[in-house]
Amino acid sequence: MNKQNKPRKKAAKEKKPRKVSYRSWVSPEFVEEVSKQVIIKLMVEQKYRDPNYSAKRLAEELGVNPRQISAVVGMRFQQNYSKLVSDMRVHEAMYMLTDSHFDDMTMEDIAINVGFTTRQSFYADFNRVSGMTPREYRIAHRMDFAEAEE
Repeated sequence: MNKQNKPRKKAAKEKKPRKVSYRSWVSPEFVEEVSKQVIIKLMVEQKYRDPNYSAKRLAEELGVNPRQISAVVGMRFQQNYSKLVSDMRVHEAMYMLTDSHFDDMTMEDIAINVGFTTRQSFYADFNRVSGMTPREYRIAHRMDFAEAEE
C-alpha cells in the first residue's frame, strides 16, 4: 500500500512471445499426413457437428497422442482445436442461414444442428467470425440474393 492507504497498481507486464516447443517433436511429413486425416474426420465425415467430439477422441481415432493433434492443428491451421471446430460450425451455420431450404429452422435449431450446445456460444462464435449476429447475417445475405435476382 502507498502512503495514502491505497493499493498500488501493478505495472502492466509486457507479454513475451511464447516459444512454441511442439514444432521440434513433429516432423513436416507427420504434420502433413495427420492434417489430411484431421480434415477427413472433421470436414468430410462432419465430426465437427458432434458436440462431444474432442481432440482426445480424434486422437484416439487416428491412433496418435492428443498433444500431437494439438501440435498439428496449431502448425497446419494456426489455431487450436476448439477454435478450428467452432469455425467449421459457424461456416456451416452461415450456409444454412442463406439457404432457403433451412428457412423453417430457428437460430437455436441451426446452432444445435451444426454442433453448438448453447445459444450463447453459438452467438459469441458467430459474431467473432462474421462480425454480426446470425439474424443480421441472414437478413443481410437474403437482401444480397434479392438484389442479385433483380
